[in-house]
Amino acid sequence: MTGKFAPGDMAGFPPENAVEDDDDAPTVAPAEIALDWTPSATDGDNLSGADAIAAFVKRLPNAPGVYRMMNAAGDVLYVGKARSLKKRVANYAQGRGHANRIARMIRETKTMEFVVTRTETEALLLEINLIKRMKPRFNVLLRDDKSFPYILLTGDHGSPGIFKHRGARSRGGDYFGPFASATAVGRTINALQRAFLLRTCADSVFEARTRPCLLFQIKRCAGPCTGEIPPADYAELVVQARDFLSGKASGVKAQLAGAMGAAAESLDFERAAVYRDRLSALSHVTAQQGINPSGVEEADVFAIHQEGGQNCIEVFFFRTGQNWGNRAYFPRADASFGPEEVLGSFLTQFYDDKPPPRLMLLSHEVPERPLIAEALSAKAERRVEVAVPQRGEKKDLVDHARQNACETLGRRLAETSTQARLLAGFAETFGLAKPPRRIEVYDNSHIMGTAAVGGMIVAGPEGFAKAHYRKFNIRSTAITPGDDFAMMREVLERRFSRLVKESAETEGDSVVAADDESMPDWPDVVLIDGGQGQLAAARAILDGLGLSDKVTAVGVAKGQDREAGRERFFMTGKPPFSLPVRDPVLYFVQRLRDEAHRFAIGTHRARRKKELVRNPLDEIDGIGPTRKRALLHHFGTAKAVSRAGVADLVAVDGISEAMAKLIHAHFHESS
Repeated sequence: MTGKFAPGDMAGFPPENAVEDDDDAPTVAPAEIALDWTPSATDGDNLSGADAIAAFVKRLPNAPGVYRMMNAAGDVLYVGKARSLKKRVANYAQGRGHANRIARMIRETKTMEFVVTRTETEALLLEINLIKRMKPRFNVLLRDDKSFPYILLTGDHGSPGIFKHRGARSRGGDYFGPFASATAVGRTINALQRAFLLRTCADSVFEARTRPCLLFQIKRCAGPCTGEIPPADYAELVVQARDFLSGKASGVKAQLAGAMGAAAESLDFERAAVYRDRLSALSHVTAQQGINPSGVEEADVFAIHQEGGQNCIEVFFFRTGQNWGNRAYFPRADASFGPEEVLGSFLTQFYDDKPPPRLMLLSHEVPERPLIAEALSAKAERRVEVAVPQRGEKKDLVDHARQNACETLGRRLAETSTQARLLAGFAETFGLAKPPRRIEVYDNSHIMGTAAVGGMIVAGPEGFAKAHYRKFNIRSTAITPGDDFAMMREVLERRFSRLVKESAETEGDSVVAADDESMPDWPDVVLIDGGQGQLAAARAILDGLGLSDKVTAVGVAKGQDREAGRERFFMTGKPPFSLPVRDPVLYFVQRLRDEAHRFAIGTHRARRKKELVRNPLDEIDGIGPTRKRALLHHFGTAKAVSRAGVADLVAVDGISEAMAKLIHAHFHESS
């Protein structure tokens, strides 16, 4: 149901007496209704604030939906949902009796847009989606939106493997999680390898094996690739692993303990030792998980702490009765928001792209808790309970999460205070008008020009902003191998050319981010690892893009004997200078430079490793994973494929005569 309408026209809105809960009615997605209306001369040429909002009220329906409040520049200030759009917007139009935050929001509002939905639940789900997409500055914003890792036990292969998985669940199999971090997943998989001997190799590697790998030799894999274990026995290991991850750990341990005892009684001490080691590995898994509540099978625990105008929400994940880690979040919200409002808004955004558990335990009573539970139940297509425990084991879990939130925010406030002092000193040292909010540091890494990469790290008021790091594979073939100046020019030109283009598309001619952004897109300072030559290369790029007055560039050269503490700093229009050895700003710059060096070196090593293990078959057009697997399974190695004739290649399943000639021509260009 979509429609545009002029003033007074109610086309597109359901009539007020429409039946909303007709079970036979088809499900209708939320329909966006654009108010195609502009204040006319009779309405006033410059309506804004409460007057502009009031002009919409008379044409709004008494129906659920979502509204967007926008300023004169078209920026979305706030996204909200309402059971009745007419009543909610009329409340804003009164222009009085509001908190300071809402009063500021109303004053800046120039126009509004509306979306009508069938139910309030649909309105809540749509509101979540719009907040995450538009990031309005008067809403509570979930800033850390990194996806969670899972453990995948594959189900689309005869010999299932166990892998770390992040992203869409497109592959068949069983997914266990979420885990709080990739480290927790890796640690668990390592222990499960020792306990269940499941493979962790890719399917293509599995198909190409002709003898067991090292993991088999060190008793971390049963070796199904080469038939070292019968398929039935390996299938039993897979069942045991699935049972353990599904919460049946005690049953699996009892089974292994019984097998160990039986082996010992029959004097088969070698087999008994194998079961002993597997039991030890399982005990290691549960020992690493800390709290393992007996009465909580599947739940997420949320606790919030507010201090110093900041919020910290600690989230603990419990699945199959096991603690799978915790993670701290620091949502951005106006200081006028109470903990209940912040936690409620955070909760809905958190599950926008994640499957909710059956139970959520909260530290505070949040607004519209039944509606949140209803919306998440509709999303998960099963019942989801949202509770605020008052006593017992569940209350203890919430209190533990609250204590973690308090301690985490305390550490963050201390670090932020130190960072603020360092940035103020940085601004004074390098002659900046105010402390920088975004510092970008660039470095290159290569070996004699091979696998050359450039790295960019970012730092700001909250320390290193790793989500903003970028890597640049050096592409130009005209660069002389080892020419650091040319590589730096390419990196900076690509970075700032793209930034100028994106800025022009989104903000016109402005290259300055809004004051309320915690990490702007544009840097205040660019630090270049190098001396006068690298600085000149950077300035040439910035000047050529018309950014001479927008970005301060600083060259950081290693001092005499390349010793830390003797760095020389280069800036346009100033003579080179050094800082006192014990100056905190010098230590700060050294940390920035070392982090850029670490990131560039790591990126270079990753690229070099990828090139070393690259298969020659990957370079042939039309050779995908399936044909590559078939060729390696038939010939054993890529080298054997390169020596094969056309007739031999045609004998491989999936290789036509035309493809065989293409493969042969790739390895025999002179023929």
